Amino acid sequence: MKPARYSYGITAALLAGAASLSLISGFPAGAQVAQNDAGRMTNVVPRAGAPASFADLTEQLQPAVVNISTRQRVTVNNNPFAGTPFEGMFGNQGGQQTREAQSLGSGFLISADGYVVTNNHVINPPDSNAELEQVTVTLPDGNEYQAEVVGNDAESDLAVLKIARSEPFPFVKFGDSTAARAGDWVVAIGNPFGLGGTVTSGIISSVLRSIGGGAAYDRYIQTDASINRGNSGGPLFDMQGNVIGINNAIFSPSGGSVGIGFAIPADIAAPIVQQLIAGEEIVRGYLGVQIQPMNEDLAAALGIAANRGEFIQGVQPGEAAEQAGLQAGDVVLTVNREEVTPEQSLSYLVANTAPGTRIPLEIIRNGQRRTVQVTVGRRPSAEELNAQQFNMDEEAPEQQPAPSGDGLVPQALGLQVTPITPVIARQLGVANDTRGLVVLATAQSADAARKGIRRGVIIEAANGNPVATVGDLEGAIRSARSEGREAILLRVRARGAPSTSIPVRLSAQ
Repeated sequence: MKPARYSYGITAALLAGAASLSLISGFPAGAQVAQNDAGRMTNVVPRAGAPASFADLTEQLQPAVVNISTRQRVTVNNNPFAGTPFEGMFGNQGGQQTREAQSLGSGFLISADGYVVTNNHVINPPDSNAELEQVTVTLPDGNEYQAEVVGNDAESDLAVLKIARSEPFPFVKFGDSTAARAGDWVVAIGNPFGLGGTVTSGIISSVLRSIGGGAAYDRYIQTDASINRGNSGGPLFDMQGNVIGINNAIFSPSGGSVGIGFAIPADIAAPIVQQLIAGEEIVRGYLGVQIQPMNEDLAAALGIAANRGEFIQGVQPGEAAEQAGLQAGDVVLTVNREEVTPEQSLSYLVANTAPGTRIPLEIIRNGQRRTVQVTVGRRPSAEELNAQQFNMDEEAPEQQPAPSGDGLVPQALGLQVTPITPVIARQLGVANDTRGLVVLATAQSADAARKGIRRGVIIEAANGNPVATVGDLEGAIRSARSEGREAILLRVRARGAPSTSIPVRLSAQ
């Protein structure tokens, strides 16, 4: 997945930004020009059948689509030993210099007085050593305008600019993305590879596509209209001339278009654009949980239906989830009576709930359904969230012997385990009274190895029950098999990492 970022270089040459696609709605339908001559748009394309041509539609829309270029000042360290233990041993060795960098993207005018919508990553320098100096908006007629950044929002990857002149600008309006259907025709206009004024067409491939980012707005419209580097921030139009998308991301093994582009839906983006124009602070809901989408292994371990709900891996102290009594191992099925599905994630539903709102969450805990009332908290900034993220230890597995013995645990899980003793606890760097099983060896062909369980990992619980002896783990395996489950849920802790739950497939008996 190519993220919604743009390429830039330390040259004065033309540089194209990474393509992306994003939709905006919530405004009255119908494309407009500055003089509000809406009548020209009537029945440009019949509802039934493919259009004979996109030329009339393009002619009316293209004047409102703009190119966006930025100039950045980048600080470069010329010391060849920078970042190494030898950095200060040989003098300055060139010191720091500043160079100019540029980037290109797309955008579109949404008002006669010059408000321009684009992606945040088009105008926000990707390099922490870069400082944005200037944003230039170029209209299709070649006229250039220095733009003011009115507001930007990293979470939704949206930004609003403002340009000015004495006469009104041509502009387009946002449509209703909730009315979009897979198979509908769409037209994209933008600035791929700096070429400017490029028109491509295609259809909507999917209207609610999650790309697995787990972010507040991991919900996109997918299209096969050709999207490339530099299309970022450009509009995606329906056949009535309404903007239903802002180019934001592409899936591409090569970096070029392979017919899989993504757009933030209009119903998400339109309110954010209006808030940015109004200078309002954008706040989002937050629970304070680490979550994992439901998959077949998790469903098999929990004995529930697949593709429903999301699994809570951990609960952050002091946040809304802990205050409401949510626990690691819970499966959230609905949020305020709306189902949690791959197309409508827990993060999305909560983020779009106002902080302070009290809502019901339907969950499964230990196989039992229950409802928990939660007062939604306030979502931290993207930087704060990044600092809170955790992962299992991702270092390469150690060379280790294969599990030995004919016991149930080696046979079913491919693991050799032993109870934690005070001596082992000291070696693992945990408290002397820690209870659980420590993994001594993992069969490399076992599902446990593929899930990152290796020598030194502590198994704290199995299927929600603590395990202090090998017999406890064997009992959990037998219980899972007697219930017809194909996997078992292990609560494990790697060195230096918090506890996390991992579904592990059981081998055939």
